[in-house]
Amino acid sequence: MASAQPAIRVNGVSHQFGEPGEARYVQALLDTSLDVTRGELLCLIGPSGCGKSTLLGIMGGLFAPTTGAVAVAGKPVRGPMPRDLAFVFQESALFPWNTVRENVMLGMTFQGVAKAERGARARRALEAVGLIDFAEHYPGQLSGGMRQRAALARALSLETDILLMDEPFGALDEQTRMVLGEDLSVLLSRSNKTIVFVTHSLGEAVFLADRVAVFSARPGTIKQIIVVDEPHPRKPSFMTAPKFHALRDQLYGLLHDEIRKAMSETTQPRRRYGQTGPAETDGERV
Repeated sequence: MASAQPAIRVNGVSHQFGEPGEARYVQALLDTSLDVTRGELLCLIGPSGCGKSTLLGIMGGLFAPTTGAVAVAGKPVRGPMPRDLAFVFQESALFPWNTVRENVMLGMTFQGVAKAERGARARRALEAVGLIDFAEHYPGQLSGGMRQRAALARALSLETDILLMDEPFGALDEQTRMVLGEDLSVLLSRSNKTIVFVTHSLGEAVFLADRVAVFSARPGTIKQIIVVDEPHPRKPSFMTAPKFHALRDQLYGLLHDEIRKAMSETTQPRRRYGQTGPAETDGERV
């Protein structure tokens, strides 16, 4: 897994929404630096609003940081890089009028993959997530977990080295999340892809990650990085191992006070910068 050049390098990134003095001003990230090693699964975990999704978006070129820089495979990120990385979001975002196969192939159309190659890639991706028998079904005929598998297949079909996953299992029930987590661990062991995975679940982070980056409350910065020394693919029995529970407890200990800080901020009206009158709240999600 070691490599001279990281898959992703985040160097001194800070990001704000709005400007000081504006009602919706938020300092989301502060002086965050991080190297993502090729072939690893790195989880980002922290309190709500700490900037995890913001950092993921900056990594993927969805928007530029206020200060600092990000490089993917040594190349500066100045915008979306569809040939280098693919996103999987919490919502599957499948078109209901297209079959599963058509949804998967649509991603390749946007990427510019030759038409003759799309069918073979779609088949490989659907086989990888166990959905080849449902290729001609429509999203409305699938369970929530199957729709997320289809979204993952769409990302896999792009055949990028890097996947950026923003709480992809967050809307699913616990049992489905566990099964999809096992599948993702198998995928990592077979493909050597680099995955950055945002989650709020302590157990999910420990089960999936090679490393876990723990964020502080907003403005978010990395408080500590925890190494999970367990080979992929991981088996369900790992969840009952003493090492699993020790790591989960360590994460909880690191996050407890940060979560309290975040809760305190969201339950009290936030005063505008320089404001002396009644305070205003801000509902910006970061």
